[in-house]
Amino acid sequence: MKILLAKPFNISDHIQPSLGLGYLATAVRKEHDVEILDCIKEGITLDKIGHEIRKRSPDVVGFQFYTFDREYLKNAFRIVKEIDQDIVTLAGGPHPSAVPEDTLREIGNNLDFAFKGEAEVGLPILLREIEVAKASVPEKLNSEKLAQVPGLIWRRDGNVIVNQQVFPENLDALGFPAWDLIRPDRYPEAQHGAFFENFPIAPIMITRGCPFQCTFCGGSLVTGKKVRFRSVEHVMQEIEMLYRDYGIREFHIIDDNFTIKPDYAKEFCRRLIASGLKISWATPNGVRVETLDEELLHLMKDSGLYLISLGIESGSDRILKLMKKHLDTATVREKIKLIRKVGIDIAGFFIIGFPGETKEEIRQTIKFSTELDLLRANFFTYLPFPGTESYKELLQSGEIKKVDFNNFYFMSAPYAPSGITRKELRKLQREAFTKFFFLRPGILLKNLVKIKTFNHFKFLFRRFLRWVMKG
Repeated sequence: MKILLAKPFNISDHIQPSLGLGYLATAVRKEHDVEILDCIKEGITLDKIGHEIRKRSPDVVGFQFYTFDREYLKNAFRIVKEIDQDIVTLAGGPHPSAVPEDTLREIGNNLDFAFKGEAEVGLPILLREIEVAKASVPEKLNSEKLAQVPGLIWRRDGNVIVNQQVFPENLDALGFPAWDLIRPDRYPEAQHGAFFENFPIAPIMITRGCPFQCTFCGGSLVTGKKVRFRSVEHVMQEIEMLYRDYGIREFHIIDDNFTIKPDYAKEFCRRLIASGLKISWATPNGVRVETLDEELLHLMKDSGLYLISLGIESGSDRILKLMKKHLDTATVREKIKLIRKVGIDIAGFFIIGFPGETKEEIRQTIKFSTELDLLRANFFTYLPFPGTESYKELLQSGEIKKVDFNNFYFMSAPYAPSGITRKELRKLQREAFTKFFFLRPGILLKNLVKIKTFNHFKFLFRRFLRWVMKG
């Protein structure tokens, strides 16, 4: 069968390869003809999706589904079915993993199936059943077989059924993402986080799973609570292949918990150093602050790490406790001094507008960010992601009844805590960026000198203009 795996278009300027779709393509390509379509990279807005479907005539269309993609995908699936009702439609990713029953209900009959969690095991099984059904007369899927597909979200007799998830223990056995279908060397310079040291860039996944209980995060809904590791040998083989075959010179480790086992991270760095590859790397999704020690940091720097991102989240110990971050501001200060002693630049992530937070605590966070030796900071407004602990608490308390998914992204402030309006929260967000970057000429200059190319400058200038125009 012809399988089209697609990343939906959205307004983000973070244009980076989808490892999730790459791994799924590897899982099914032995039995099917697979194509990966990045609608953000290719500029495929909703009015163009029909043309892309007609051009390819797929048997199955699967979309990656984040919560902020909801409206785009609701219409995209409708367009697919209007073109050909026999095309089987699929969805997978964070949103169906968080709210599996609601996903099928809110999209309706234009979405045939979805997956909860990782789908490398379940998708090949489902596609075999679809192929058998398409060849039968009359065409009919076997419900007993569907009930055995790991993680499948499907309908039976008008009810939504959610099958048990399976988390593969042996990550090496999944192989590499289908890089020949992704072509990371054809992606733009400024990807995750806007700044870079070398180019081309490729993301890489080393671990899956998260045992932590941060109330605002739904990562474990997709990858589970148990952390699983690829072997260092397998990771090195992928890095060497990307370096050799696609000219990749920078890697972004996108794990949630790359340093959770410091000995593993140290061995990885030693192998990277021994390889002699002339590369740079970064951790744009962040690492756990408390896992870092001086030996590990020296190895990370010596192996090419130039920027480490930290999920600091708040300058208020009370809010950090509410978030179940298991971190305090004293530890943050201590570890940042250690990282800077080694000579690694730091980007800090902060969340403002968390449930129960006050204006004074938000300003405490802003002040805290300027006291730390950070090269960059990003101030996200709190997003009530479906399925997370804080989202459930807000629903139960009645503080939120319905979320505007048309306005659901980190800079939009779709929610504000009691005592703060959404408009006030957006103003506080602007205040945070202004005080961190624009009222500190030294920090602004340190970032400006890291602009690599004219295209990089244009990218950052457009981002700045959007920020100004939002007022």
